[in-house]
Amino acid sequence: MNNQALTRYVASFVDELVQVGVTEAVVSPGSRSTPMAILMAEHPKMNVTINIDERSSAFYALGVAKATKKPVAILCTSGTAAANFFPAIVEAYYSRVPLIVLTADRPHELRDVGAPQAIDQNKLYGNHAKWFVEMGLPEESEQMLSYVRTMAGRAAGTALTAPAGPVHLNFPFREPLVPNLELDHLWGTNKDLQKTVNLVVGKPKMDEEQARLICDVVSNKKKGIIVCGSHYDAEFGYAVANFAEALQFPILADPLSQLRSGHHSKSYILDGYDAFLRDDSFCETYSPDIIIRFGAMPVSKALLQYTQKQKNATQIIVDGDGGWRDPTLSATDMVYCDEIEFCNMISGRTEKRSDTSWVNSWIKVNNIVKENVNMVHKEESLFEGKVFTELQEILPVGSSLFVGNSMPIRDLDTFFMNNEKSIHVLGNRGANGIDGLVSTAMGISSQNEKTVLVIGDLSFYHDLNGLLAAKHHQLNITIVLINNDGGGIFSFLPQSHEEKHFETLFGTPIGLDYEHAVKMYGGKFTSVKDWVEFRAAIVASFNGQGLHVVEVKTDRQENVMIHRKMWNNVSQEIKELLKKEQ
Repeated sequence: MNNQALTRYVASFVDELVQVGVTEAVVSPGSRSTPMAILMAEHPKMNVTINIDERSSAFYALGVAKATKKPVAILCTSGTAAANFFPAIVEAYYSRVPLIVLTADRPHELRDVGAPQAIDQNKLYGNHAKWFVEMGLPEESEQMLSYVRTMAGRAAGTALTAPAGPVHLNFPFREPLVPNLELDHLWGTNKDLQKTVNLVVGKPKMDEEQARLICDVVSNKKKGIIVCGSHYDAEFGYAVANFAEALQFPILADPLSQLRSGHHSKSYILDGYDAFLRDDSFCETYSPDIIIRFGAMPVSKALLQYTQKQKNATQIIVDGDGGWRDPTLSATDMVYCDEIEFCNMISGRTEKRSDTSWVNSWIKVNNIVKENVNMVHKEESLFEGKVFTELQEILPVGSSLFVGNSMPIRDLDTFFMNNEKSIHVLGNRGANGIDGLVSTAMGISSQNEKTVLVIGDLSFYHDLNGLLAAKHHQLNITIVLINNDGGGIFSFLPQSHEEKHFETLFGTPIGLDYEHAVKMYGGKFTSVKDWVEFRAAIVASFNGQGLHVVEVKTDRQENVMIHRKMWNNVSQEIKELLKKEQ
């Protein structure tokens, strides 16, 4: 058989993906997905990356999509291969990353009859996929070729439409599975090459009346704060800085907001709030009458708790994606407007305030934290937080810094301060899991050779197979492995007082020598003894090629002690400052 119907059908789908801008595909090998895989590889404008493990593959694609801000297709065969996509799809859904999930399937007659690699794949990802479609069996009629192109365009459009996220298309294929690449006009005639749907995704805006009403609310509030969570539009920094200046409100900027790094003004951007919001005396003295929040809820638990306590404050959440990001359950106004548009419209209608006492008080307290961070930077021991003060000095302009969950993201929040380097800071904060972090960083590094991953040892262990991508695709990436032999974050939680069972259930030391694993994947491994060696190893990794893992061995108890000492120092200095101001 020349398999013409299968070939035309699948080729039309692949070509339409390219026509609407989906040019990156991450493919895991398998038999049932053969026609899609071969035709993706054959298309001259589709870049196909092979990743053997499906879980790693999906997280890799997540990283590519984060870096490019475009939908990425992932493809696997039928059965549990598709189930292994699930963790990354969950992360993509909650972090609003566009993925086009393509699963090959047995045809209908081979389902629920004991055929191998046949599971129920319909709506496999439940509500974690924005849209699901069970594709029709391949035909080459004009109607079916139009249908399959329409589905490709719709998939890309749905993945991108706010809030962005994953979509799932399930393709049942009958044997024979090998497409015929000798067919004429494989990608269609000149007429057929026209897009089925011209894809346009707009942004929500406020009208004049809505802007006036918001201005009326804001203009009557003198004590406000602006909270900025995860955000990836580089222009947002300029807009929100002007917004803060007009209102004389401080900006509490999460490290994933992209506000702590870049050339926009940082006069009102506070980077030490996680430390000073732990102090009760400050929180009781400085109570805002309005909170305006952009982006996802920040990492800081202290900030979340502070926000929850502001029962009398107006709390405006601005979400250009039209979601509902309010874990504090404190919102008084939910505004569905593009964040930059919101800042510009309100700034343009607000006369700059002359009273700077409120914002200056916040800046003074923030400076106390910065001074203490500078003191920590002088710490001689291998303290986990100092990894970020060191990297901030070493990282080249335009780097991508991807940070793992648990302790690394929290230390990033505390110790990565304002700078001018335009460092793109990323993390998987949709579901906050520790799985797939290595693979996500690999996807990011495929788009930016100046990529650094900071990760804990348990998270690293969780995704060791993600290292294969560096070897297979000659990726340049630096991984800073913070090895405290266990779950360091639990040492800060109430569970740490249960000494009898703590190490077994929470500390979970595993005692692995990661050098062997890194060398198995062709990487270079360096375990540093001090900060001089750390700096040298990081600089050498930037100047070299391939995978570089720099291990920093730390002590969990010492880490807790240094953190608490810093928080206590900050608290004491805040109390002294408040006494002087009374």
